[in-house]
Amino acid sequence: MADIGQMTGAAPIPTRDSGLEAELRVRRGGFALDVILTVAPGEVVALLGPNGAGKSTALRLLAGLLPLDDGRVRLGDVVLEDTAARVRLAPERRRVGVVFQDYLLFPHLSARENVAFGLRARGSDRAEARRCADSWLERVGLAEYAGERPRQLSGGQAQRVALARALASEPRLLLMDEPLGALDAGTRLSVRADLRRHLADFDGATVVVTHDALDAFVLADRLVVLENGCVVQEGTPTDVARHPRTDYVAQLVGLNLYRGLAAGGTVTLDTGATLSTAHPTSGPVLVAFPPTAVVLHRHRPDSSARNSWPARVTALEQHGDVVRVRLTGEIDAAADVTALSVAELGLEQGASVWAAVKATETSVYPA
Repeated sequence: MADIGQMTGAAPIPTRDSGLEAELRVRRGGFALDVILTVAPGEVVALLGPNGAGKSTALRLLAGLLPLDDGRVRLGDVVLEDTAARVRLAPERRRVGVVFQDYLLFPHLSARENVAFGLRARGSDRAEARRCADSWLERVGLAEYAGERPRQLSGGQAQRVALARALASEPRLLLMDEPLGALDAGTRLSVRADLRRHLADFDGATVVVTHDALDAFVLADRLVVLENGCVVQEGTPTDVARHPRTDYVAQLVGLNLYRGLAAGGTVTLDTGATLSTAHPTSGPVLVAFPPTAVVLHRHRPDSSARNSWPARVTALEQHGDVVRVRLTGEIDAAADVTALSVAELGLEQGASVWAAVKATETSVYPA
């Protein structure tokens, strides 16, 4: 499948740049997607969610690779698709560049020729296309690799060639599907930083599809979280990290999350257990606290913590330099402890412990 920036056909040129406005609704078998998405010029939005949430489907709808069942996509003042008006521009007529997870570089063409291909397809002569391709390869730090074929490039270099190819056609919308997914952990770190720099220089709208929280938090100005085809949360990376609204988001950012009903400084959870908080409120709320806030004891603690409960260890997982202890009880939770604590407390699967959390360590906000 070709990069959208490679396809032929004159694309309508927006006379104003108000970014992307999209209402995406489609049903495929038992799966339904219903997403409203806006992206301002120069903004990077990450579509984040678990596998099967609908992220890639949304990207393909924006690119025109799938038709909408219902909805509208507008880029600047150009309507790309409107089911009510029976308007649908072909993918090659959209000012859209796409970078797929496996990059889809032509194996028989050099890096220069890959970047120039889309420009040639849009009518540029060979010399102009090569000059533009060389300019883009220099911008992404690959000028000396212009004559190399994809098999001679590293994963990070191939990713940058794919990005240059997508941007060379001057799109107003850049779509990236798991742009770092094909890279090993060592390469990913440096390429992520380079990609963030290139995206900051792009004045069009950018949508990055990923299931990796770190990629989303580093690359994006705003996160849109999808689950089961719907938007469940959106906001800046900081807002989403501090105030997760679903179990998936809480696990993603490493927080314990509970729903309940607040009355003063006490929250009665949906399970019937209670948690004390430092900020009195009322009504339906969410309560969150990090695993580092959970202190484990072998016996009932005699401490200042206003929240304590008996629990049983269900699993121990190494997380960097700490051990994450999974607990079940009247309040299920995750606790981060040191390896020394694991030894001193005799923690193992099935062990009985007491968990304690200070009220001041909890965060409570409207559900």
